[in-house]
Amino acid sequence: MHCPFCRHQDSRVVDSRTSDDGASIRRRRQCPACNRRFSTIETASLTVVKRSGATEPFSREKIVNGVRKACQGRPVSDDDLALLAQRVEETIRGSGSAELDANEIGLAILGPLRELDEVAYLRFASVYQGFGSLEDFDAAITALRADREARDADADDRVEDAPEV
Repeated sequence: MHCPFCRHQDSRVVDSRTSDDGASIRRRRQCPACNRRFSTIETASLTVVKRSGATEPFSREKIVNGVRKACQGRPVSDDDLALLAQRVEETIRGSGSAELDANEIGLAILGPLRELDEVAYLRFASVYQGFGSLEDFDAAITALRADREARDADADDRVEDAPEV
């Protein structure tokens, strides 16, 4: 690691700590030439393979921008989008693969987006999954309704089973 002050070609690690819940490592370094200290942050790189075969580094910002279009006009804040992008990245990193298809990222987005906003989910899924007819929308809406009814029934069961105070 080059020293940012004197450009010496070497430095030694003085201290290492994990940050971002273990997603990165912060290292405190010292230059042997000028004795100045500086910090570096190291993260494992993720590479995305696009449909065309081109590769590019993973970017949370691209996820936020893509999902933001689906959320346009919906009650979804920038903080919600940032949390969604973080969840997607954690899911992808949890797979253990350093290189993944863009399709895998889209699949990882669908679950958290469905929980965040059902309308935005339908918009994103219609483009991502290539809905070609009203039947595709109808099938997706039917699945959303069934999931909602199952969640509501499960919540009702928990209320009934709760001990009385």
